Amino acid sequence: MWSAVAVALPSIQAHFDTTIAGIQWVVNSHLLTLSAFLLIGGSLGDHYGRRKVFTVGMALFALGGILSGFAWSIGILISFQALQGVGSALMVPQSLAIINACFPSEERGRAIGLWAGISGGIAALGPWVGGWLVEYVGWPAVFWMTIPVIMLALGATIRFVPENKDVEAARLDWRGTLLVFLGLLGIAYGLISAPAQGWSSPLILGCLIGGVGALVAFILVERRISDPLIALQIFRNPLVSGANTVTLLLYFAFNGVVIFTVLNLQQIQGYSPTEAGVGMLPPIVIITFLAAPAGTLADRLGPRLQMIGGPAVVAAGIALLMTGGPDARYVVHFLPGLVVTGIGMAFVIAPLTKSALLVETRFSGSASGVNNAIARTAGLLAVAILGAVMLATFAPRLDDTLQTSQLGAPEQAEIMVQHDRLGGIVIPESFDEPARRAAERAVRDSFIYAFRWAMGICAALALLGSIISFVTIRQQKTDPTQAT
Repeated sequence: MWSAVAVALPSIQAHFDTTIAGIQWVVNSHLLTLSAFLLIGGSLGDHYGRRKVFTVGMALFALGGILSGFAWSIGILISFQALQGVGSALMVPQSLAIINACFPSEERGRAIGLWAGISGGIAALGPWVGGWLVEYVGWPAVFWMTIPVIMLALGATIRFVPENKDVEAARLDWRGTLLVFLGLLGIAYGLISAPAQGWSSPLILGCLIGGVGALVAFILVERRISDPLIALQIFRNPLVSGANTVTLLLYFAFNGVVIFTVLNLQQIQGYSPTEAGVGMLPPIVIITFLAAPAGTLADRLGPRLQMIGGPAVVAAGIALLMTGGPDARYVVHFLPGLVVTGIGMAFVIAPLTKSALLVETRFSGSASGVNNAIARTAGLLAVAILGAVMLATFAPRLDDTLQTSQLGAPEQAEIMVQHDRLGGIVIPESFDEPARRAAERAVRDSFIYAFRWAMGICAALALLGSIISFVTIRQQKTDPTQAT
């Protein structure tokens, strides 16, 4: 769903007349609650019943989506997206747990394959369907598009899925969950709000320092309690530590590509939401169809080669996205980069996930939760950090460009006061045609300059992931999942 929401962001920004920070929070409010509560979501299913928690999660997800479409302000939309994120956090850990509990081992592979195929198919349709809905129905429809599927799944779960839970489940670690939530909230708020309030603002510094402090406190607490939210022992394995680090870097880069390429396509290149949605299909379709064969290849060859090569290919694809200017052609300047990025992601996802889960069986649930949470947190950080980078590079470039244009000082001020809208700057109607063209050209050139900075960071992080894989990923001679 996140890819469909990404296509709707320019329309949401225009509808609510909000800054880039506003649309950053539309994405990050969902990711924040999802990341923070994902780890305890599995424990809740173990305690209270997986079917029960799964149905509650679906109900909250559906309610958050319905209410989001009726939001009357950007703040209310952000709140409803946070609610939907809680629903996601309850749903995600239960889905595979229910399959694992309800299907015998000889049928489990087929069931998981069907689950993965349906998930991949929905993800592949998301950008195109989302773009079409934005253009012909309106942005609220993007938040409603999954409701029919959720309602069908809810009915099927209640009707056909038996209840199951772990009678020996560990105690719920609410203290750890609260510390993760406060840590991510502080860091996200600080990064998103700093460009407007200033990096030296006491509030911003307090949020950033407090966020980091909360995460440090989380690690200290987890080391001392008997039933931690995260079994920190798993990180003693360099393979697991390396895989999770690469997950953070790679998903940061990929989320950054999706979010800011969509803004580029619509706000700078002039694509409609439908065209932008179709334009973002290639990497998602490639991942959907190539990830499984790539996983089979990793089973035969081991994870090392794909873990090193995949991120390097992703870095090359992102670098290609930096070549286009304000009048870029999709087939020349976007399609090659998106295709290469998709191929790289497809070949690394399966070995990456498998390496992150190579732990003793008793830690498999914790390892899965950690890897999922890190992937979601990577998206949250990408939106926050790259948004700050875009603003930090866009504003001075825009100021310099305007000063060398034919616009007068009052006209320049009218544009600069909107610098925190990035490509969503609205040219005042009072501008004559030459002034309008000059202002549009300045905004577009400055956005492309900032976009290249953001993509450069994404490419560098993906390449760093390749280097980390080279150092940490080794072919396994023994299977730690068989340890007791």
